[in-house]
Amino acid sequence: MGETAAANNHHHHHGHQVFDASVPQQPAFKCFDDDGRLKRTGTVWTASAHIITAVIGSGVLSLAWAIAQLGWIAGPAVMLLFSFVTLYSSTLLSDCYRTGDAVSGKRNYTYMDAVRSILGGFKFKICGLIQYLNLFGIAVGYTIAASISMMAIKRSNCFHKSGGKDPCHMSSNPYMIIFGVTEILLSQVPDFDQIWWISIVAAVMSFTYSAIGLALGIVQVAANGVFKGSLTGISIGTVTQTQKIWRTFQALGDIAFAYSYSVVLIEIQDTVRSPPSESTTMKKATKISIAVTTIFYMLCGSMGYAAFGDAAPGNLLTGFGFYNPFWLLDIANAAIVVHLIGAYQVFSQPIFAFVEKSVSERFPDSDLLTKELQIKIPGFRSPYKTNVFRVVFRCCFVVLTTVISMLMPFFNDVVGILGALGFWPLTVYFPVEMYIKQRKVEKWSTRWVCLQMLSVACLVISVVAGVGSIAGVMLDLKVYKPFQSTY
Repeated sequence: MGETAAANNHHHHHGHQVFDASVPQQPAFKCFDDDGRLKRTGTVWTASAHIITAVIGSGVLSLAWAIAQLGWIAGPAVMLLFSFVTLYSSTLLSDCYRTGDAVSGKRNYTYMDAVRSILGGFKFKICGLIQYLNLFGIAVGYTIAASISMMAIKRSNCFHKSGGKDPCHMSSNPYMIIFGVTEILLSQVPDFDQIWWISIVAAVMSFTYSAIGLALGIVQVAANGVFKGSLTGISIGTVTQTQKIWRTFQALGDIAFAYSYSVVLIEIQDTVRSPPSESTTMKKATKISIAVTTIFYMLCGSMGYAAFGDAAPGNLLTGFGFYNPFWLLDIANAAIVVHLIGAYQVFSQPIFAFVEKSVSERFPDSDLLTKELQIKIPGFRSPYKTNVFRVVFRCCFVVLTTVISMLMPFFNDVVGILGALGFWPLTVYFPVEMYIKQRKVEKWSTRWVCLQMLSVACLVISVVAGVGSIAGVMLDLKVYKPFQSTY
């Protein structure tokens, strides 16, 4: 999911148009756009790069497992299906950047702004709820993924030492706690997600581990000399009939998660220069970037499945399909951990901003909120400013995500739930509704019916994926005792 750009939404102060776009502007305004902000300079290529870095993230890791559940026919077909739906809904969304007229309408700076200005208050609240739930879930998913990767580094070294004799079982909890403590410290850094190099680091890291996963898959296939896997996926016998159904549904959720980034599109569109109109540039950029990510996903997922067949692990780089070269795996897992530490903040910051803003509006005169504490940190010249509520709330938030991760440390199931939760409402329903309203599509016209059919079909996919993933959690919880998990 939008690893980087997504979360800058709360820093946009919603100014109305500073001057009317229809009045011929004086040369003095050359360096500003029609809303009085600094001139946007983005092009098709920068927009594509932003989208690609926002999409390719930890979703890659569960793709081989997802394809293994579906098999060689349905797996790639489902991926293509998702990429087309995402492409189409991105096209619809790019027409929602400006309310009303495509060239001179009022700009919306974030996805939520667009929902508010086009669909109004009630739907805006629902959209907000879903989006914050989704961000919360991602924080949990990332805690699980990061701790599993830290553990994989430790295990692969232990495994290497004992020459493969000791299976090196260990608990993931200490690693989740380490990750949690790191995030508590980072969550106190003001405007963490504004630090410009974070997104560059995230992009480099996610390409590093995705590329390593892909390369290891290719090498493994070459070593096996055959493409493993079957046309229909994991066979009944290895899993029961009902499990096969649940897992198929869950695989849909995992693939949906890998494509769920519609939430960042409007923010990215907000960086693009005009003329030509932003929506034209954006449509080109989504075509390019979805083509690139789909090819990349197909390669990663297919090579992982070809390398391991039905035994493809839930998380490609930590499932111990690959043992050697162990140092390369360590690099990949370290890259995952670094990426997720930053991404966790990028996704949590909007929640922090939202809660702190609503609480301070509700209790304007509370000391906990307004009184500034100044903490002197040795080695820094200026004292660190904060307030009680902020420190306490952010600590509690991180503790909560960590505890939930320890209670259900199942990467695939959690990713499946998130994909299902975000897919229909954010990728399909709101874009379709906004487009209908924006383009004044008539009820019961052919176009309207087609759009509604698309929406209903995606709702069904979302529901089965969600149910499948929840069933997966239930099945896993039967076998697993909370707080005592070992891998």
